[in-house]
Amino acid sequence: MDAVPVIDLTAWFTGDEQERAAVAARVDEALSEIGFLVVTGHGVPAGLRERIRAAAKRFFAQPEEVKRAYAATVGERGWLPPGVEANGYAEGTETPPDLKETFAIGADAKVGDPLFDAEWFLANVWPSEVPELEELLTEYTARMRALSDELLRLCATALGLDPDYFAAYTGNPSYTLNINRYPPLSQLGAPEPGQFRIGPHTDFGTVTVLDRQDGVGGLQVFTGDTEEDGWVDAPWVEDSFTINVGDLLAVWSGNRWKSNRHRVLPPDPSAPDEELVSLVFFYECDPGARIEPFAPPIGRAELAPVRAHEFLLERLDAITVG
Repeated sequence: MDAVPVIDLTAWFTGDEQERAAVAARVDEALSEIGFLVVTGHGVPAGLRERIRAAAKRFFAQPEEVKRAYAATVGERGWLPPGVEANGYAEGTETPPDLKETFAIGADAKVGDPLFDAEWFLANVWPSEVPELEELLTEYTARMRALSDELLRLCATALGLDPDYFAAYTGNPSYTLNINRYPPLSQLGAPEPGQFRIGPHTDFGTVTVLDRQDGVGGLQVFTGDTEEDGWVDAPWVEDSFTINVGDLLAVWSGNRWKSNRHRVLPPDPSAPDEELVSLVFFYECDPGARIEPFAPPIGRAELAPVRAHEFLLERLDAITVG
């Protein structure tokens, strides 16, 4: 498979057992071959996402000294200024910082374990300049959790497991929602060599649910060929989400499913005023979960168990600049 497939989830939500099984089989194929799919029929209203973008743009338009009051770094809550993140570091490549700024929130329902609470369940930061963000993002993260759990049920069904097999590990999961603003070329100037809006990387958790805008400097997925010609544009479909497997779910599947490299291209001279805003929901699982990878025939390899907390933290540390 050398392209990202588009899959309508309507039959998963409303179809009979045979129709649901057919959707699950297509998802299994996509995750095994390329690790990505674009889904429609997901049930999340487009109007909510439009309101979030409008509110986020009002925040990003604030003067830097205002945004500095909410400054944070990777893994924290608040405003991640340009320069604090370089996703290419996850591959061991020292790349220039990613060409973006981010407003991040995440799971904040503490579990009573000081170690986990301090790392994964930080209090969210809500800018007083844009008060509507709190209500909008609280609703959106609830919808993203529900959709992600449903995707995990779909994945379990694809493997012939109890539908709640994976979701049983998401009783109080860690997750992050990043609102990424990709500034236009006219504001940034020419990128440095090897600099991207987001550099080549894989995601770290179970599933990522991405709402993105159509643009010239958009998302690309690696097809496993050479670095020069192995990248393909992910299809953009109206009212869709782009879904991909993270490293944790890939290991959990015994490398049956692919946590694939992807990147967001730098702003292009053909569209010097293009400004894009993406909503990226990174779903994980309960931090204390001990993940037992599937051995063959479900899995493709014999892998050692991992602890979610340690597995994820190692990867987050790798992409933090400085």
